[in-house]
Amino acid sequence: MTTISSPQLWLYDTTLRDGTQREGLSVSIEDKLRIAKRLDQLGIPFIEGGWPGANPKDVQFFWQLQEDPLKHSEVVAFCSTRRPNTSAAEEPMLQAILAAGTRWVTIFGKSWDLHVTAGLKTTLEENLAMIRDTIEYLRSQGRRVIYDAEHWFDGYKHNPGYALQTLEAAIASGAEWLVLCDTNGGTLPHEVSQIVQDVISHLSLVICQETMTSDQGQRTIPQIGIHTHNDSEMAVANALAAVMAGAKMVQGTINGYGERCGNANLCSLIPNLQLKLGYSCITEDQLTQLTEASRFVSEVVNLAPDEHAPFVGRSAFAHKGGIHVSAVERNPLTYEHMQPEKVGNRRRIVISEQSGLSNVLAKARSFGIELDQLKAEAKQILHRLKDLESEGFQFEAAEASFALLMHEALGGRPKFFEVKGFQVHCDLIEGKATSNALATIKVAVEGKNILEAAEGNGPVAALDAALRKALVNFYPQIATFDLTDYKVRILNGHTGTAAKTRVLVESGNGHQRWTTVGVSTNILEASYQAVVEGLEYGLLLHSQAEAAVKASS
Repeated sequence: MTTISSPQLWLYDTTLRDGTQREGLSVSIEDKLRIAKRLDQLGIPFIEGGWPGANPKDVQFFWQLQEDPLKHSEVVAFCSTRRPNTSAAEEPMLQAILAAGTRWVTIFGKSWDLHVTAGLKTTLEENLAMIRDTIEYLRSQGRRVIYDAEHWFDGYKHNPGYALQTLEAAIASGAEWLVLCDTNGGTLPHEVSQIVQDVISHLSLVICQETMTSDQGQRTIPQIGIHTHNDSEMAVANALAAVMAGAKMVQGTINGYGERCGNANLCSLIPNLQLKLGYSCITEDQLTQLTEASRFVSEVVNLAPDEHAPFVGRSAFAHKGGIHVSAVERNPLTYEHMQPEKVGNRRRIVISEQSGLSNVLAKARSFGIELDQLKAEAKQILHRLKDLESEGFQFEAAEASFALLMHEALGGRPKFFEVKGFQVHCDLIEGKATSNALATIKVAVEGKNILEAAEGNGPVAALDAALRKALVNFYPQIATFDLTDYKVRILNGHTGTAAKTRVLVESGNGHQRWTTVGVSTNILEASYQAVVEGLEYGLLLHSQAEAAVKASS
């Protein structure tokens, strides 16, 4: 039996160069190195590291990788063609490229005659000479060249003859890849498909004619790549259209980061190419790391993950409507286009006021709780859920609070401690409030009343510190709990300072994260509810882990 292998497609990541041009995104050298190593583990063949010489950070990044190279990926240096009316051999920025020590170099040049005459302020012929001279020089220095045809699609639509001449110049000079760039992000998929086909046909004809008139033997056509931007929300669709028209390399960024509206999102492209179109991009095991890699990069660049991102978002396989949940419980294919585990994600059942009994049963199972839909407890939980959500609680974003609600309804919510009361005092200096706060709290633990006080940078921080201080001697594991996020939302702002406030607190222990919710017209009380439940749920997780260890030993 013969096995038909999937066609190879080459991925090229430009998160560390194009991605960092996103507004509000900034990374250190250490950040860039961490991301590069994570992409290396993910199996990305080409990783564009930056523009050596453009800034000291990129120079040091390439030097660091010379000392500690990646294991699998090719790191690529990026640069433009030489400047007009100069020599590539004397171009300082190309010397910086050579000093980066990479085998592969990506050079971008102008495809659009408008950019040549208005931007570079030079002649069309000089632009062709710049392309030829730059690539020939890099090839003479032993570098392999990827040529990015900047503004390719706009240039081709305005002056196809000249745009094709720029590609021919790159081919003649020794470029191994020709990457067609939709730099302004305004092209539509049907245009991309037709233009890529036109380019491949034209270059095939040119190479064929040259071969017939040359005694140097058959020449091969450089492979075609695609680089798309998302200004028309078409970056992923355009990249897929190009591949289906014959492109063999796809450039993009993790999470679609990039200038203006971003670049083609590799976290969407990879599963679409591999699972839907049958191309070989990375291994199946590496594909299961995609969600983790997406979130890792989000953390490193200090941007909140897009919870609704296709494939890798937390909500990508979340089900909220009761009819949906009931159907997915019977057969996931009813409301899921693929198995979430293939990209390292998971199915989530969302609990809200729109939930039916099927949501509650499925959510309970995810917490290891088996409910009987015919018994009163399940309906009691559902009714309690709807009552609390009508008061302003939101359990789809606070699953730990919902787990505690279920344990309470079933009579199994452990009483680790009881808060008897608290006070918070904020300082005034010269009549102005400061961020310093002092909280005192009274807690009953194991039949003992504990009174503690602590200071904090604000009232919530002081309250959290005082509570932990009172409990840590009884529950040392609390020292490993962190309050990782704190969100406040005013629910009925038209009532002014009497408005209800919803507080979401995210906590973690280094291995897991969980979110709890509090609601009150008093922001401190709402915060207190969420903080207390956060500690309660952390202690519950710890006790369950200890019980599991004892049961297995």
